[in-house]
Amino acid sequence: MKNKIQFPSKIENISIIERLVDELTQQYQINSEIYGNMLVSMVEAVNNAIIHGNKLDENKSVEVEYEIENGIFTFSIKDEGNGFDYKKLPDPTTPENIEKPHGRGIFLISHLVDELSFEDNGSKLCVKIKINPS
Repeated sequence: MKNKIQFPSKIENISIIERLVDELTQQYQINSEIYGNMLVSMVEAVNNAIIHGNKLDENKSVEVEYEIENGIFTFSIKDEGNGFDYKKLPDPTTPENIEKPHGRGIFLISHLVDELSFEDNGSKLCVKIKINPS
């Protein structure tokens, strides 16, 4: 069953996703490594939605849907922005980008989750995280 939460684009609302991850971790007895990966990836995704997608416009919302099925959490984070060209993200590990203070969120998420995809022209990020890795 899919669950959904929605909240205004305010940086302080990142705490909502932190609480959600904490609650899911307790409910499903997720180990500390998976918890850390889930927490960092979800905070990064919501942060990107608030800052880059909705441009900190408090009149716009971020919508998070999640479900667990067969030991896999599926999350989608949707903003009300125009999206972005996720196929042309600069590599934050190249010499010209290594010193830049931004641009690592999607890169980081992609290394912490089992599956990452984009929908709605990039305004919706979808991830899958196995809570019982084999």
